[in-house]
Amino acid sequence: MKFGVISIFPKMFTSLTDFGVTSRAIKNNIVSINCYNPRDYTTDRHSTVDDTSFGGGAGMVMKYEPIQKAILDAKKSLGYNAKIVYLTPQGNVFDHTKAIELSKCGSLILLCGRYEGVDERLIHEFVDEEISIGDFVLSGGELPAMAIMDSLIRLRPNVLGNKESYLEDSFYDGLLDYPHYTKPAVLPNGAKVPDVLLSGDHKNIAKWRREQKLIRTFERRNDLLECPCLSKEDKKFIEQYKKDRVRTKGEENEK
Repeated sequence: MKFGVISIFPKMFTSLTDFGVTSRAIKNNIVSINCYNPRDYTTDRHSTVDDTSFGGGAGMVMKYEPIQKAILDAKKSLGYNAKIVYLTPQGNVFDHTKAIELSKCGSLILLCGRYEGVDERLIHEFVDEEISIGDFVLSGGELPAMAIMDSLIRLRPNVLGNKESYLEDSFYDGLLDYPHYTKPAVLPNGAKVPDVLLSGDHKNIAKWRREQKLIRTFERRNDLLECPCLSKEDKKFIEQYKKDRVRTKGEENEK
């Protein structure tokens, strides 16, 4: 998979190219990341990439021409069919389903805005999709671009040492992940690992983990339980958990 990033701060992406799983994916030629700095496509001595907004108002707007040239250069390298995504709070919110969809792209160009954003004409002419990583505002599109790239890269074949690592991730099956523990089994303060995880009974461990996923999703992201991923056993467990929860609260109130 090939990534092209349009950004005036290309050095920010060394966090992906130089560290961790994403760095290994690049070294193993599974993915490539190339940055295109709009400042490199300017003609004035100040390398100006922004200007005041027509109609007035606070803030600057990223100019059309430098970004246009950067996009065309990226397309020339990655392929003219490369999908262009603009990172903006106004876009559709990114989720695991979108990550799976985008991870299947052969090449992807991520446009990182700054200031008040980019000239709207760029969006109409080049952008295929606008994506947000949440209902909040950041200083630019670089951090969202890195978050999305990290999410996509780990879904590529042979990136993770163990395929089950992402098969068991939160959201892969529509639910949040179960709790994880490691050595020692008992901490100095007495906190213990659940006995079932020390039992060696893999069937019971799998059952416990599934139930913990259901409980955690119910407690933290109840909306996710509307997904079709739930079996009859899952639904039965949730209903019983709800009843037990109500009964426990009632007993606590009586005390």
